[in-house]
Amino acid sequence: MVELKHGDWNLTDLKDVQQNGLSVFSCFHCGGGSTMGYKLAGYNVLGGVEIDPKMMELYKTNHSPKHSYLMGVKEFCEIPGKELPGELFELDILDGSPPCSSFSMAGNREKNWGDKKKFREGQAEQVLDDLFFDFIDIAKKLKPKVIVAENVKGLILGNARGYVKQIFKAFKDAGYSCQLFLLNASFMGVPQRRERVFFIARRISTPNLSLDFCEKPIPFHKIEDRHADMKTLRITEKLFELWNRCEQGKSLSTVHHKGSYFNARRLHKNKPTYTLASGSVSQQLHPTMPRRVSDIEIIRAQTFPQDYNFLGQDVGYVCGMSVPPFMMQRLSLEIGKQLFNA
Repeated sequence: MVELKHGDWNLTDLKDVQQNGLSVFSCFHCGGGSTMGYKLAGYNVLGGVEIDPKMMELYKTNHSPKHSYLMGVKEFCEIPGKELPGELFELDILDGSPPCSSFSMAGNREKNWGDKKKFREGQAEQVLDDLFFDFIDIAKKLKPKVIVAENVKGLILGNARGYVKQIFKAFKDAGYSCQLFLLNASFMGVPQRRERVFFIARRISTPNLSLDFCEKPIPFHKIEDRHADMKTLRITEKLFELWNRCEQGKSLSTVHHKGSYFNARRLHKNKPTYTLASGSVSQQLHPTMPRRVSDIEIIRAQTFPQDYNFLGQDVGYVCGMSVPPFMMQRLSLEIGKQLFNA
């Protein structure tokens, strides 16, 4: 029986995990948050597809994948089947986190739909709204037994719900029945209030998946970095003035005369952190000391391993772009048990 992970852990711990005999291939894997979750649950992750060369470098360094493809999912889908390894056509799970900033509740949302965009230097421009359907095209090609796709909560709010209907239709046309779940990482062993949507589609005949995660939330003080360097994490005088007047667990916008600094938040020592987003991690402020959260606190809040090699890249960006490993471990354990009897 695979045990649930709690607290600090290392990649070297994975060698002791009992294997369940199920295979996974991951798309849009970034630094490998979901990959680590599957491995913690005993899955064999064969590799994946990633368009960002820096993310791929991280992935190869930390995960030593068997099959890696540095390209977009559309380009991968165009590779002739005879040129792909046979085991990719025998997958138990096709995993993916299609880029989701178009549907985030922050920013312009609808105004950005249909626009081409790239996240970082070195990436090709892509129409982000199309990537989910390109991902489903890979499923049509590889025919995995189950598909797991993660996305932001904003996808099921407002006008974006029409997009969800299109996704369900695309899964149905591909031969899959689909369920949609809204999960909160703070009830899945992650010290972070991170809500994410998961599409779980299957072409195998099984009862519907039933998910109910209710672990006790982990407060910030449990992951606090008590040796953080106050000098390097110091905030500006303006931020300090707002932070000093702001209640714990509130946005600094609540004390700003114009309501600015909405994303800057003073954390609550007795509650999990807010969602670690790649663009706003540095705006999460310590509850009792006037400083930003440290890299150690970010790693713990995202349940990344302590020995993860970031290769000098920004810790907040890498973690913010990733699925928390503990969140995916809990989810994939249930999928293995309920859908595969593993």
